[in-house]
Amino acid sequence: MNFSRLLSFNNGKLPFASAQIGRSFRNEISPRAGLLRVREFTMAEIEHYVDPEDKTHERFHEVRDVELDLLPRDVQSSGNTKVTRMTVGEAVKKGIIANETLGYFVARIYLFLTKIGINPARLRFRQHMKNEMAHYACDCWDAEIHNSTGWTECVGCADRSAYDLTVHSKKTGIPLIASQQLEEPIVIEKEVVQFNKRTLGKMFGKELPVIQNIVNDMDEVSLQKLKGELAQGVATIVSSEGREFKLTPDLLTIERQTIKQSIREYTPNVIEPSFGLGRILYCLLEHSFWSREQDVERVVLSLPPIIAPTKVLIVPLSTKRFDHLVRDVSSKLRKSGVFSSVDDSNQSIGRRYARNDALGTPYGVTLDFASLQKGTMTLRERDTTEQLIGPIDEVIAVVTELVQGTIDWAEARQRLPAYDGVQALD
Repeated sequence: MNFSRLLSFNNGKLPFASAQIGRSFRNEISPRAGLLRVREFTMAEIEHYVDPEDKTHERFHEVRDVELDLLPRDVQSSGNTKVTRMTVGEAVKKGIIANETLGYFVARIYLFLTKIGINPARLRFRQHMKNEMAHYACDCWDAEIHNSTGWTECVGCADRSAYDLTVHSKKTGIPLIASQQLEEPIVIEKEVVQFNKRTLGKMFGKELPVIQNIVNDMDEVSLQKLKGELAQGVATIVSSEGREFKLTPDLLTIERQTIKQSIREYTPNVIEPSFGLGRILYCLLEHSFWSREQDVERVVLSLPPIIAPTKVLIVPLSTKRFDHLVRDVSSKLRKSGVFSSVDDSNQSIGRRYARNDALGTPYGVTLDFASLQKGTMTLRERDTTEQLIGPIDEVIAVVTELVQGTIDWAEARQRLPAYDGVQALD
């Protein structure tokens, strides 16, 4: 509905995209499958408008080598569910994925899901069968994530052709089109309709716009047929509601004219990735939740730092002597853009770490008496429970880069020495 305005914002150029997030509702008589199928849910969608004659993507080279587990429709038709591992570039080249723009978004969906913590081994892309794909769609793929209930569709990515804008345009009477200045004008021959509005108005009154719309929506073949019928004396046209109108040559004329065209007008196609956020979150939590082998009561939520609510846990020994250090470390992390929380409860450090492991906090720093005497601090990684040690400012620099994703834990181990649990105090 906002296409014309958005096109203007983009200086009349294609391609461009708009995105939105909001609530969706479904008339589900009997909700089932727990939280995976509900009556009200949150969705996020992208509408990417593209020239139907040029569905290449200028950034396709960035994702060309991304490997995906694909389940094409021909494999499904044979009764098989075995996925095929191939790159996006290969899938587009072989025509398995319809075009570069669709392939680009399929790859970006994969990168997004794996970045937030979805297990790649439990993620596949299934192509819609002909009998389940909308009649107007060119191609459609679902990102399906495996969970305790089986494979669940969480993201859909469809090439919806020109259907959306065409339907809106017909219902509103407002053309939703884009234009392109041609480098060299082209000469075409086409049937041109001239209405005798005065005579049509006297005969049909308020029905005049209906008749004009019927005729204007005709393609070249239909106009030629109408022209032939008018030459015979009387032609009959039918509206979408089934109403008939009889036309005579004095009401309109159809002539073949040669037209020089310097601007190409067309209805853009839409590529639409659609995300079911509730389903993605449910699968993410299921993929991230596990228990430690040595103690099944100690559960862990392995959320990546990018989506973990708290990035760093500050654990001081239970004494007020560390208050100024806690404030200093917290302030430095905040200035670095790292959200942290402090657990200064009376429980042991191990119990405090275990509690925050279950909350998904990826890193923890401990302030102890060595911090007071030597200015050092330990850094703990949630999944491995490994600890490193170093000067407070160096540890803050390393954990900041870990949270920002510029280094991983292996690189952090190269920059800080391992902590063996013992520090010599003066």
